[in-house]
Amino acid sequence: MTIRAFVGMAWLLTSTLAWPQQANVNLDYNPQKNAENLIPFSANLNSPDVADDGTVTFRLRAPAAKEVLLAGVAVLTGLQKPGRGVPFTRGEDGVWTLKAGPLKPDIYAYHLLVDGVRMADPNNTMAAFTAMPPYSQLIVHGSGPAYYDARNVPHGAVTRHVYHSNVTNGERELYVYTPPGYDRSRRYPTLYLLGGSGELPSNWIYDGRANFIMDNLLAEGKAVPMVIAIPNNQVVHRNNPKHTELTFKIFEADLRRHVIPLVEGAYSVR
Repeated sequence: MTIRAFVGMAWLLTSTLAWPQQANVNLDYNPQKNAENLIPFSANLNSPDVADDGTVTFRLRAPAAKEVLLAGVAVLTGLQKPGRGVPFTRGEDGVWTLKAGPLKPDIYAYHLLVDGVRMADPNNTMAAFTAMPPYSQLIVHGSGPAYYDARNVPHGAVTRHVYHSNVTNGERELYVYTPPGYDRSRRYPTLYLLGGSGELPSNWIYDGRANFIMDNLLAEGKAVPMVIAIPNNQVVHRNNPKHTELTFKIFEADLRRHVIPLVEGAYSVR
């Protein structure tokens, strides 16, 4: 086979492949679209199955279950179905199914309630965790990449720093985003970005996609290049009865003693 023929066949193969459906090959904007009627690796069913019109089909094989519900504040709010959850329907083969929506393009957190037991969707490879138990992610795509999706634009870098905190008496983490073309001879403005009280710094990268959002804004000329520092705002056990009263003072101390000095020492910021 000639090189030219090989290249031609490779191009033909590549052009006909459809990678979504949780293939995890590319950073697709429509990763849960049923493109090839394949089951995600290590799963036994395709769930969630997201159609182009925003409707979603959830599936769960649980022949002994008596009740299966779709739950989670984000997805129920999107469906405008507040309450305990939306029920699945059981098939004769023991597969529970729910077709919901259409939903607006967005990323929704959800979980399942199986006979009252909370669990992530076992067929969904896209899961996440905060300072709470893991949950599943539903990605409802639009007609193209959204503002939070990876696009073919220059990308910045994300670095994870681990440092010792004398405030919390242990090792802590900090994520830092630097813009495309980061130049130490320049001085950049700094954004200190925090999550909610139950979130971890990694959530802003893997779930919130702050780095892709900034990449896209910079490519569109809608933001100035900046350094983004994402510290861990968990400083007291989330179930501590004095969580609110204790958190602000302790976090401020960690921010002033460790986070800001680390960022200002390692990066060219003003």
